[in-house]
Amino acid sequence: MGFSRYQVGAMPRVLSGVERASLVRRTYGLVFLGIVAMLFGAAFTATQASLISAVAAHPIITFFVTMVPLWMAQTQARSFPRNIILTLLYTFLTGVWLAPMLVVYARMDPGALGQAGMLTFAAFGGLTLYATFSRRDFSAWGGFFFVGLVVLLITGLALAFFPSAAALTWYSAAGVLVFSGLLVFDTWRITRSGQFGDQDYVIAAVTIFVDLLNLFLFILSLVGGGDRRR
Repeated sequence: MGFSRYQVGAMPRVLSGVERASLVRRTYGLVFLGIVAMLFGAAFTATQASLISAVAAHPIITFFVTMVPLWMAQTQARSFPRNIILTLLYTFLTGVWLAPMLVVYARMDPGALGQAGMLTFAAFGGLTLYATFSRRDFSAWGGFFFVGLVVLLITGLALAFFPSAAALTWYSAAGVLVFSGLLVFDTWRITRSGQFGDQDYVIAAVTIFVDLLNLFLFILSLVGGGDRRR
């Protein structure tokens, strides 16, 4: 699922309005480019029979290969343009990794991918606006939803050995809830908490990208679940 959490290092200084606007602009600009790179990676892989077969046969190896540029992007987070190149390479390889699953969904229910994409976009817009303009302090959400993330990981491992259609539906619904909460928390951290410096846009962008990716995958599991169980 691409589960991942990131923390910035030392607490940065308080940003000015211009610096915060720059952080937000760079962060969401990179998120957009990352989504485009991911879609390109998935589309490219879907057209290459040998590549998609290799990825489908070795998903775990592909996943760890995907993590290499991600780790490098984090270590080079403030080294422009290497940080951007490595981040886009990570998102491109994420599309390669996802391609076999997306092709299966497209064959089972051609409308499922579009529905999941629109629902994810709507949730992203609504939750981002809520986190940005609400006067609430969302600091307590981090620990709560991190525990939820741990529970998801443990439950996912259990379902791998003891599959159940009903349990998968509840698991997917819980995943949507957890990553919706994490998206609100991470958006608040970036836009209002002051926990990110103006040069931390790569870490911020990857954090939002991972939240969105997992939210999409869990929504897709719910939307396409009926067809899988027929």
